[in-house]
Amino acid sequence: QVQLVESGGGLVQAGGSLRLSCTDSKRTIATSAVAWFRQAPGKEREFVTGISWSGGRTYYRDFVKGRFTISRDNAKNTAYLQMNSLKPEDTAVYYCAADGDGDGNRRLTDEYDYWGQGTQVTVSS
Repeated sequence: QVQLVESGGGLVQAGGSLRLSCTDSKRTIATSAVAWFRQAPGKEREFVTGISWSGGRTYYRDFVKGRFTISRDNAKNTAYLQMNSLKPEDTAVYYCAADGDGDGNRRLTDEYDYWGQGTQVTVSS
């Protein structure tokens, strides 16, 4: 059973930065497109950004463009989400997801094969 594991969440002041990581024990990350989703209290889980298997293509929602950067290191079987200029509205549980067939641009949760348990990001004003 594949289980993705996120880390790096925490509490940060507005304008600050965090870097999230996502890995797994079966090298699923290294062989899949990866996306980051987030879910705020009372809201649906939403796509934030995605990256193709090779890293050659990346996709961002407008509300994070210029602030967040997705990347990957397949040798380390790890994907990253660098979050800068954080805003209180970025507060959510962040999830990584792996897709064996896509290129990181799929926006629906049921299009992804594997998920992590989520990591809390809280941005104070």
